[in-house]
Amino acid sequence: MIEHNEAAFADLMAKITRDSGFRCASYKDKCLRRRIALRMRSRDLHSFAEYSGLLDLDPREYPKLLRALTINVTKFFRNWETYNAISQKVIPELWGAGDERIAVWSAGCSSGEEPYSLGVLFHQHAESCGQIGKLARVEILGTDIDDDCLGSAQRGLYGEASFSDTPAAMREKYFPQVAGLRSVIPAVKQLATFAIGDLLHGDPPATRFDLIICRNVIIYFDREAQDKLFAELHGSLREGGILVLGKVETLLGAARDLFRPISSRERIFRKA
Repeated sequence: MIEHNEAAFADLMAKITRDSGFRCASYKDKCLRRRIALRMRSRDLHSFAEYSGLLDLDPREYPKLLRALTINVTKFFRNWETYNAISQKVIPELWGAGDERIAVWSAGCSSGEEPYSLGVLFHQHAESCGQIGKLARVEILGTDIDDDCLGSAQRGLYGEASFSDTPAAMREKYFPQVAGLRSVIPAVKQLATFAIGDLLHGDPPATRFDLIICRNVIIYFDREAQDKLFAELHGSLREGGILVLGKVETLLGAARDLFRPISSRERIFRKA
């Protein structure tokens, strides 16, 4: 059982921020405690002071801790209804707006399943329009704070568990088997690039995006951080650009004036 000493917890939060740059104060306290407790149990430690000492003694623990703090359960086409709405309502609009590039940002992309899922939808639309040659104008940027996850994204190789929400025909067409894993086909893989990005404390990408996907990220932040992030996402969208949130996320406070709903059910909004 973990000993809950509030002073020791505060010291640990300050240490993590000081040593790693991960600003604990911006994240929900309950989420931090739960995920730190998982790391402590894995090392058979029972107090925050003990865990602080471990961080000093074992440099391999910090990457594992940061991964635990930022991890997001992800798979291809998670919440299929949302992807279906993107396919039916968003992509046709972006595709039909002209021949300019279509800039997409998957913010908090984890190991790449979300950017590649979007790439598949764009590929399908280009095929259905007989315009596969225009697919190259789609540019999908995936950013995440975890460089190990980004390495997995760049490799584009996934186990079968990642496809539990993917229709079988789509899985076989776009993710052929390679040595026991599934590989993203080149026509989709080349649409995506990946980069380190800290949503709260780094500079946002210089690009103005047509579509930003930021799902199941905002729920981990406190209200002040959420307000800041919504303002930054608003600033990163072109006029009339589209934002997609997670199914359990919603616009609160000042953010309600920044966006208007396209599909409230699927958490799809347009920049106001």
